[in-house]
Amino acid sequence: MKSSSRIAQTGVAAPGQPVGCRGRTRERARWEWRVGEPGDPAELLQQALAEHGLPAADLSHRGPGAAVVDAGLAHAPGAAAVLTPQRGHDAPGTLCGAAVLLSAAACNLIAGRPGGPATPAPGVPDVAVMAHEHADPTAPETAGAWLVGPWRSSWTRARHEAGVEEIRRAISRGDVYQVNLVGHWQAPCHGDPLPVLAHLAALPGARHAGVLTGAEPGSWAVGCASPESLVTVSEGQVSTQPIKGTRPATPVGRAELLASAKERAEHIMIVDLERNDLSRVAETGSVRVSELFVIRRWSDLWQAESTVAARLASGVSLADLLRAVCPGGSVTGAPKLAAIDQIAALEPVGRGPSMGAFGFVSPRRVDLGLTIRTVAVDAGTAHVWAGGGITWSSDPAAEVAEASAKARPLFTALRGAALRR
Repeated sequence: MKSSSRIAQTGVAAPGQPVGCRGRTRERARWEWRVGEPGDPAELLQQALAEHGLPAADLSHRGPGAAVVDAGLAHAPGAAAVLTPQRGHDAPGTLCGAAVLLSAAACNLIAGRPGGPATPAPGVPDVAVMAHEHADPTAPETAGAWLVGPWRSSWTRARHEAGVEEIRRAISRGDVYQVNLVGHWQAPCHGDPLPVLAHLAALPGARHAGVLTGAEPGSWAVGCASPESLVTVSEGQVSTQPIKGTRPATPVGRAELLASAKERAEHIMIVDLERNDLSRVAETGSVRVSELFVIRRWSDLWQAESTVAARLASGVSLADLLRAVCPGGSVTGAPKLAAIDQIAALEPVGRGPSMGAFGFVSPRRVDLGLTIRTVAVDAGTAHVWAGGGITWSSDPAAEVAEASAKARPLFTALRGAALRR
């Protein structure tokens, strides 16, 4: 990994970083990989983490050194576990962990499929690992101005609706049961994106949120306000929390989501897919669904979430785990590999860092969120992706409207943050 010594900006936390460490770390070293470069991204990521003594070769270990979890939050519905540094382990210069980014294309390759259409944000790496060490707190840097222009969709509404119809035809042929179709928007931008992306990451319900940036100031940045967990590992226990089903965050919207046979059927398909994914790396008989179709709020939307958990089989490595869960079932569909192929044939641009993985690996925990509700800034352009699962009963116009509804809070956050500056 390439050595570096950048101080993490106060208020701009690496995704999934222990709460007590935020604003108190600096980047020690980083490694980046892009599609087209040699090597297996899962194996290379594992090697990069192992260089810093982080858990990679065997995640099933359940011995001393387990995460210290705030008991009051760990069992609260919808709450992400909060890690607190162990006493004496957060002295300046000691390792905190590593921030990790995996693009959708990298996840496809890990699953054994082609990477898909070219990313519209080529400056953002497909895999990035940033090792962080503890440091004394630093004052926040002064931010410059930020301006964002009008947003333009890479799909016309008609083309997006035609994509929905094509998936319905594929379902009628028996090729797939469900496919997640994603739209893309871009806008010209200028200035320092970090405070704006930090504001974005603070959207209500963003349980897997944070900001990552390129090594050179202004090179690239990714901000995430995701409510969805791709995979979490602690003390040999593994879990994933797929989200499927969306309505406006109103009493009527909640009632509609709970009553929707279409949304529940779509959700159950993905839960079954995730049960199968985890069974590939779990002890036999340990996979369970601990929560099913629980309604939780993200920004101004209700969403349905389930929790699938298991005990890892002995000797499971990080690369093994990534091959089992990547890409996330809720952003691909079922069967997963057939859905990936449908997506590659229909979406006009690549998904870039969205619909991939974004999180933190510490000596005691792996915590990777799914990069939905994600913004990338590259070469003076901001990018947003959003979509939804298509089933036989999907209405094309409603599916396009749902994608726009998911993107709208991101547009509002970026514009609102710019106006306040």
